[in-house]
Amino acid sequence: MQKFSEIKYERPNVKKLKRDFSAGIKEFKNASGFEQADAAFIKCNRIIEEAGTMYVVAEIRNTANMKDEFYDGEMKFYNKAIPMLMPMLKKAISALLDSPYRTQMEEKYGSQLFKSAEMQKKLLSPAIILPSVKENNLTTAYSKTAAGCSVEFKGEKCNFYGLLRHMQSVDREERKSAFNEWAKLYEGVSPALEEQYGKLVKLRCSIAKKLGYNSYIDYIYLSRGRYDYNSKDAAVFREAVRKYITPVCDKMFKEQAQRLGIEKLQWYDESLVFPDGNASPIGTPEELIKKANDMYADISPETEEFFGFMTQFELYDLVTRENKHLGGYCTMLPSYKAPFIFSNFNGTSADVDVLTHEAGHAFQAYYASRRLPIMLLSSSTSEINEIHSMTMEHFAYPYMDSFFGENADKYRYAHFCDALKTIPYLVSVDEFQHRVFENPKSGPADWRRFWKETEQKYMPWRNYDGNAFLESGGFWMQKQHIFLYPFYYIDYALAQLGAFSIYKKKTEGGNAWESYLTLCSLGGKYGYFETLRRAEIPLPLKEETVKAMAEFAEKHSEILKQKIK
Repeated sequence: MQKFSEIKYERPNVKKLKRDFSAGIKEFKNASGFEQADAAFIKCNRIIEEAGTMYVVAEIRNTANMKDEFYDGEMKFYNKAIPMLMPMLKKAISALLDSPYRTQMEEKYGSQLFKSAEMQKKLLSPAIILPSVKENNLTTAYSKTAAGCSVEFKGEKCNFYGLLRHMQSVDREERKSAFNEWAKLYEGVSPALEEQYGKLVKLRCSIAKKLGYNSYIDYIYLSRGRYDYNSKDAAVFREAVRKYITPVCDKMFKEQAQRLGIEKLQWYDESLVFPDGNASPIGTPEELIKKANDMYADISPETEEFFGFMTQFELYDLVTRENKHLGGYCTMLPSYKAPFIFSNFNGTSADVDVLTHEAGHAFQAYYASRRLPIMLLSSSTSEINEIHSMTMEHFAYPYMDSFFGENADKYRYAHFCDALKTIPYLVSVDEFQHRVFENPKSGPADWRRFWKETEQKYMPWRNYDGNAFLESGGFWMQKQHIFLYPFYYIDYALAQLGAFSIYKKKTEGGNAWESYLTLCSLGGKYGYFETLRRAEIPLPLKEETVKAMAEFAEKHSEILKQKIK
């Protein structure tokens, strides 16, 4: 493999792709034995992986510069081309499900693959090709709208992430000023965002209806591979969070206000944990990568091999800049079995979080792809995938002295508390989306009301210092998942409880690393419940699990607090 920057991009020839893939399907259907059928199945997967690799290259380079006209054009091509491949993929799925060698295939690849195939057969319909194209174009338009926002602040041009850094300043007036500029940016583009979201809601509902579902919620749960639980189970989980986790978080925020010496905590105060400043990483981005390399070399032979691969081929883009897509992600170049990490370093502890969270995703992808027969199996559902990343954040705690020096204990305490304090927000986003799609004819005013009511339910500490836009419920639109990845957010809450359970095992001297490696190695071979069972992780959807993890988090946060000098 060459460095990522040296990978030559070539747009897939769709006609050739269809021709080669159809030939592979024919070979599979005409196979005279299992070995021949399996070889054809692997061949079909390789064809998709090659095209998928070019798509990922284009996507990364597009998000690296949202104003790059060439890759913007390539993403428009994919937005149109990918839905057009639905009929071809449906034929392949039908051939797989009807194969006389299905039993042997299930033994090798696992029954979950066939369960997903059965569901995909229902979801892949020519009727949703055009709506899917429109949806892709709308999400691209949203990304460009959000990425194009910037403002001059204290002599520098800041996007949303740049302003968030100033909201960790020890100077409260600076935090407030940054907050006001941040809110103005969102308020300024709110008409465009609300229009885009309204179109997305309408399109998504039409897709579900065309496929015969009563609601988009029913459709999206199955589309996201949630075969083991439904929206009612999610509602029970959210209520358990409100009952057990929200009170602990409320206590933490009250202690934080006392620590900061302020009477009423505002949103722009929430990110500042200590009055003398949060722990900030020491070093340039290059130095942080070197420290990460040393950390992963020490954690285990498996992580040493993985991170050496990442640095050798420069499989990351970490520093924030103008016109770069917001947020961070980990993706995969399937033909190379190579993960790629994308982020927006801004000089805060979040930079180190990326080197642990996204690297957790990347490690799992690297580890599983070399142990499972096809790339298709290397990734699980998001409820499992996020355990990989969040657990790695906790495993990194012993190495934080290198990143933060004398402030390492401050980082560990703040990070662990934040892992818990984020959960009420995660379920708020989930409930908000349920309310929107339970009321598909709702509009911008309703959405703001939905958010305000949900926010007060799960985050009673939240205040916006009288900002009319945010006090009215405008905060919902800053979450890109609502636009780009509908209903992908409660997954983080479920996963954090899974990560807590593994970390709890570590604090108690159990075989936490072995449990983690087992989880990573399983990929997507099994369903959600079965994967948790094999990795010995308690089911987060159960009320008793939520209660137990809340109690653990409250107790362990006190232990970490006592270590702060």
